[in-house]
Amino acid sequence: MVVYSHFPECVIVVAASIVSSKQKWKEFFTRYYKPAIQQLAVSDARTKSLTVEFQDIVKFDVRLSEELLSNPGKVLKDAEDALPLVDLPVKRKVSAFVRIVKIPRKMQVRDLRSDHINTFVSIEGTVRKITDVRPRIINAAFECARCGNIIYIPQEGMGKFLEPSYCPCNEEKKGVFRLLFKESTFEDYQRIKIQESPEDLKGGEQPQTLDINVSNDLAGIATPGERIVVNGILRSIQKINRDGKTVYFDIYMDCNSIEFEEQEFDELEITPEDEEAILKLSRDPNIFKKITNSIAPSIYGYDEVKEAIALQLFSGIVKNLPDGTRIRGDIHVLLVGDPGIAKSQILRYVVNLAPRGVYASGKSASSAGLTAAAVKDDFDGSWTLEAGALVLADKGIAAIDEIDKMKPEDRSALHEAMEQQSISVAKAGILATLKCRCALLGAANPKLGRFDPFDNIADQINMPPSLMSRFDLIFILQDKPDEKRDASIAGHILKSHYAGELNAHKLVDNSSITDEALAEAMKPIKPDIDSNLLRKYIAYAKRKIFPIMTDEARERITKFYLELRKPGEAENSPIAVTARQLEGLVRLSEASARMRLSDRVTPEDVERTINIIMTSLKQVGMDRETGKLDIDILTVGVGKSQRERIKDLKNIIADLAHEYGTGGVPLDKIIEKAGEHGMAKDKVEKEIKKLKEIGEIFEPRVGYYSHT
Repeated sequence: MVVYSHFPECVIVVAASIVSSKQKWKEFFTRYYKPAIQQLAVSDARTKSLTVEFQDIVKFDVRLSEELLSNPGKVLKDAEDALPLVDLPVKRKVSAFVRIVKIPRKMQVRDLRSDHINTFVSIEGTVRKITDVRPRIINAAFECARCGNIIYIPQEGMGKFLEPSYCPCNEEKKGVFRLLFKESTFEDYQRIKIQESPEDLKGGEQPQTLDINVSNDLAGIATPGERIVVNGILRSIQKINRDGKTVYFDIYMDCNSIEFEEQEFDELEITPEDEEAILKLSRDPNIFKKITNSIAPSIYGYDEVKEAIALQLFSGIVKNLPDGTRIRGDIHVLLVGDPGIAKSQILRYVVNLAPRGVYASGKSASSAGLTAAAVKDDFDGSWTLEAGALVLADKGIAAIDEIDKMKPEDRSALHEAMEQQSISVAKAGILATLKCRCALLGAANPKLGRFDPFDNIADQINMPPSLMSRFDLIFILQDKPDEKRDASIAGHILKSHYAGELNAHKLVDNSSITDEALAEAMKPIKPDIDSNLLRKYIAYAKRKIFPIMTDEARERITKFYLELRKPGEAENSPIAVTARQLEGLVRLSEASARMRLSDRVTPEDVERTINIIMTSLKQVGMDRETGKLDIDILTVGVGKSQRERIKDLKNIIADLAHEYGTGGVPLDKIIEKAGEHGMAKDKVEKEIKKLKEIGEIFEPRVGYYSHT
């Protein structure tokens, strides 16, 4: 090892003891990884890799592990050269890449410094963008046009393509060479961009990014949105501007291995011990209550909302029909309510519970941020798509807070995402359809701050009915003063704060807080099922449980649907439900069966979901004037009674227009005439305003209205 001092006239050379050698690594592999290497020897894989845990190297020789971190280029080459030397009971020699994983010390991108260049580092973050997997030349073969001699030139990293300047047949002149593709060596290559996780940042800090070069069997395994740990060698490359090379350098990483921190439900590893605990839990008669109590236990009450979210986590079954139609299984839930009732807290808890959860605020999210943004690649100048929140949440849950604050043009991106579960993009010459098979959990506030139980929901939320009707369940959360309930909430909040205070105090040296006291204080906010076990329980259900509806369950659903539809057969009666609510009922019933790991949807599952759906419908689909269910309030924004009133008003204005002519009918005359038909003044003013907004009537002069 050579060390240079800060003074150019004084160069100090220090010889460090070198531990790494092919013989040393042969000894290590023989002791710890001989069965794995033997398995590689008989494998038919085109590209082979041996995964080595860093702790095994530490146990074998601490100095070797330190040298790996400080001088990874040489040490990894020694390791790969040593693999064919391991004595195996098979004739075939092993040639493979050595992948080092589980480095104890993880770093943030912002903590990387010049000292870390050419050392082995471990970086954690979220995959923000990936390029296509393309071949990269690593050893180029050139044929001399004069003599036919073949010259091999190794190509290095991100540098310039190297070509021979002359051939031994004519060293005086620059030769003419042809690249031979068959004789050259290529590898699969991809670049990914990782970004720091937001939760690790301090206030005001922007998340930094780092470009990662991945090759061979590592290329193509990461997708945008995944939380990963990247282990590799930090490299630098000189920046170039119009005037040439500068004194500044950019950093990137040559990836050695990738570890996945967050996995989809389908990929979570479930051990036999886990499976035994899951099956034991499923036999508990109170399993529904336990799962519900394990969702946001620090928030008091909202049992029906938590049960709906539990069903959302388990989801229904995706159906792919023979005609190519796909029926979604994901369940969409919307929470509407007064400020300060923990809607955002529920959303954040669910995002942390789901293996792939993405949180976004509708107020600050654009359509590009939700779907995909077209960005120019720094590497080759081509346009690529950078995944947005809904795409990053594929096979997970997308939680969008303040969904009502979104701009109309941005909100339109949700329509296709919720029903077709895909996003069509046409930007910068790119035509693509991205998958976003995620459940949507939204939160919204009423227009005037607090919810009015005597007014229709469509008039109180700044969302189009076409979007609201796509939610399977909508819940109204109201902050109503109630002494008994308020006392319970206050007690629960104070207990939560007390537990937090004890936990913080216990971290102090010489704390007097005992583990028993802390455990006792934590009881009120401790989930019935540990979050890791619950996550695996959900993963097991989604992986192995695909319930089929029994005949009795189908009959119960049919009966419920017909009972609600029957009153609509009478003339001038509102329609209570549509087929969209029927599909939602099926999804929820399947999720209910999954919650108890049953392969049959029973009438009990249907009854449970009917209760949830009716709770939701009575809150959002009830006509406050007639007391009847009217799904049009949700699907088109106007109920049957309101539609009749608007129709009567239009007729009144048309009749009075004959008397007042083209100058318009005075508002007080319209109110007076409408009063004779039993319409209240405030209702008339409200409907006239709506008619004016949709262009059915106009105001030729202030206070006078005319039919269009």
